[in-house]
Amino acid sequence: MSIWWSLHLRCEAASVPLARRLLLGTMETAGVDPDISFDLSVALSEACANAVEHGGDGSSGDPAQAYRVTAYLDGERCRIEVADTGPGFEPAPGRTRGAPRPVPADAEHGRGLCLIRELADHVHIGSTPGRPGAVVSFDKILKWREDAPLVAV
Repeated sequence: MSIWWSLHLRCEAASVPLARRLLLGTMETAGVDPDISFDLSVALSEACANAVEHGGDGSSGDPAQAYRVTAYLDGERCRIEVADTGPGFEPAPGRTRGAPRPVPADAEHGRGLCLIRELADHVHIGSTPGRPGAVVSFDKILKWREDAPLVAV
């Protein structure tokens, strides 16, 4: 079984729950274990929230201010990619590009990438060569409900 979808969304807060609901609906229909679906939906929400907050060039109302979400359920794995057109990731001195920065436990912002790393099996954070913006991709091995209609073969 293989499912693939891609969304082109405006950099607006309302786009985040839309992407999350689409992912949850796809996974429920396919028969993915609810705990795995929840983990991936939280990771997707964090990646989308980052794209909304940091993914544009700061000009509001510009229809070019958008980001892309692509999800693949293929066999035993789900891979999700969120790509924006913002400034991308600039490493702080002494850190590599895309490496998480230390965040205090009581911080209200800045924990999204750390959460994605905790919830997914493999995470890649970077940029697409020759294109502006950041790309956050992550994947997770799927578990299936016993009554799953679209079990991987």
